[in-house]
Amino acid sequence: MGAGDVTIYHNPACGTSRNVLALLRGAGVEPRIVEYLKHPPSRDELREIVAATGGSIRPLLREKEPQFKALGLGDPKWSEDELLAFVLEYPILMNRPVVVTPHGTKLCRPSETVLDLLPQKP
Repeated sequence: MGAGDVTIYHNPACGTSRNVLALLRGAGVEPRIVEYLKHPPSRDELREIVAATGGSIRPLLREKEPQFKALGLGDPKWSEDELLAFVLEYPILMNRPVVVTPHGTKLCRPSETVLDLLPQKP
């Protein structure tokens, strides 16, 4: 994979996110790093991530985040569009790290999940 082929939506304060970045670099991949709390994805980018990871935003929501509970986002009444709007307003609600590669897009929890996205496992 060449430069720019891989993107990680990264939170440097998250141990899992740091581990995934280290695994990518250990495999010889230098990804484009998007610190999504500073530079959130656009609505279209978020829709692409959701579509590429299975079509529902719910698995990408960070349920342990206090904002998730405060907003009552576990309630099934919220539509996909409404949940997407909450993530756009509160990027901390997006779980991390999400890795985008030519071989797929995944929420990489646990960290080793990222290895499934590499053409050759290190």
